[in-house]
Amino acid sequence: MTENNTQQNLLPSGLPRIESLEMRGITKRFPGVLANDNVNFDVKAGEVHALLGENGAGKSTLMKILYGLYQPDEGEVFLNGRSIKIHSPTDSINHGIGMIHQHFMLVDNLTVAENVALGLRSSREPRLDLDVVSDRILELAASYGLHIDPKATVSSLAVGQQQRVEIIKALYRGAALLVLDEPTAVLTPQEVDELFVIFKQMAADGHALIFISHKLHEILNLADRVTVLRDGRVIGTRDTAGATKHDLAQMMVGREVVLERKRPPAQLGEARLKLDNVSVVNGRGSTVLKNVSFEVHSGEIVGVAGVSGNGQRPLAEAIAGLANITTGQLVLQNQDVTNLPPAKMIEAGLSYIPEERMHDGAIKDFSVAENLILQDHVRQPYSSGIFLNFKAIGRHAQDMIRSFNIKTPSQDTPAKNLSGGNIQKMILARELARKPKFLIAAQPTRGVDIGAMEYIHNQLLQQRSEGLATLLISEDLDEVRALSDRIVVMFGGEVMGIVNNAETTIEELGLMMAGERHTVSA
Repeated sequence: MTENNTQQNLLPSGLPRIESLEMRGITKRFPGVLANDNVNFDVKAGEVHALLGENGAGKSTLMKILYGLYQPDEGEVFLNGRSIKIHSPTDSINHGIGMIHQHFMLVDNLTVAENVALGLRSSREPRLDLDVVSDRILELAASYGLHIDPKATVSSLAVGQQQRVEIIKALYRGAALLVLDEPTAVLTPQEVDELFVIFKQMAADGHALIFISHKLHEILNLADRVTVLRDGRVIGTRDTAGATKHDLAQMMVGREVVLERKRPPAQLGEARLKLDNVSVVNGRGSTVLKNVSFEVHSGEIVGVAGVSGNGQRPLAEAIAGLANITTGQLVLQNQDVTNLPPAKMIEAGLSYIPEERMHDGAIKDFSVAENLILQDHVRQPYSSGIFLNFKAIGRHAQDMIRSFNIKTPSQDTPAKNLSGGNIQKMILARELARKPKFLIAAQPTRGVDIGAMEYIHNQLLQQRSEGLATLLISEDLDEVRALSDRIVVMFGGEVMGIVNNAETTIEELGLMMAGERHTVSA
């Protein structure tokens, strides 16, 4: 082989290029589930190939097979036309395949160089050769625009910079093919834009990238091709050039999906909820909510935007009576409800859809009917004294199942046997059935399929038109923008700004999500 040909088979970083990877006839079974059914998938050097599908479609299983975390029951993997066996992540890494996980696998109190070197042999054992590691990090950073200080402690880095450390870790270990598992889930819009510039440069330099995302606009922006999975099968592979979000959504669910939400002008009524300088200190003595003030009126949806972990959960729990308010005042329906217990908050007119539906929102071993009367089982008509009225409970369950289109074999089916979307619809039905004055909807569509998402969004907008005051807490900025009249942006437990949705831009929201305070409030 000539020197010129040898150079063509190397990436700019000096890593050997992977020309092609192909997965043929991959089948994987779990008890009662066919996760992958004769799946064919391939990716080539220099391209971004997206993998799209609803939760449970088989995307993660397929990539765990590629990364050696699962073994296929049938099928083969071919690297540059040669069949290979991947028994473990070590095998995968040795073949030049790396994975960037959605949740970072970094040690906060170690430096960038120490994190990259973690688990690797040193040339000067038992001493670490962090100077050698640091030099290589700087080389990789220069090759791909991943500007990072090897001596910086991970805890001091912004989330977007931590994402870069994960990429450098994979490249340091020789990854020519990268599996990107929901890499934008915890980033601001500006950080997403920066990351996409890096991914496009990596593809242009000859890397092969597999991009997993549920965000259709991201796939159309970044990927060259997209393969859609549904129920473990490949529905189709197509070029993204000329494709639309409606095309991809229809492939995902097998029917027409309305992606745009019609949100007529809000008809505002009285202020149903008011927070006045509310602060919360957690059990470790850390302030997780600091001087938060805003109000929510009847007939409007106020969205809360922010990168995960910036006070959204303490905010929801403080309003719901699940977290102690250290200072400040909470007013619901002109009544001071500061630090009232959850049962009293429900009596005052509050309903709550928690972000952890199986931990906080439902009891998995209880039936659908039983879950539909949680918190209300002590009230008539569901009980009289210590006795439950099973006929009334059954009638209520059938009404809710029908009204909210909950797909379940029967009202006696345990909640754990339902899909994520139907569990969420069950919780939504229960919380709206009591005709609340104020609703907290925390991550209401996290982990549900696009059909259930469409239904839940329409329900929230319908309740808005009927005068309900809703606080929508979501890490999906597209969801916040689609449903909200006003948006509260949080960073570090503080409010960075309150803006009218129709009068702000995604760039302005992104700056506030990164900690830049907005001077004019809505």
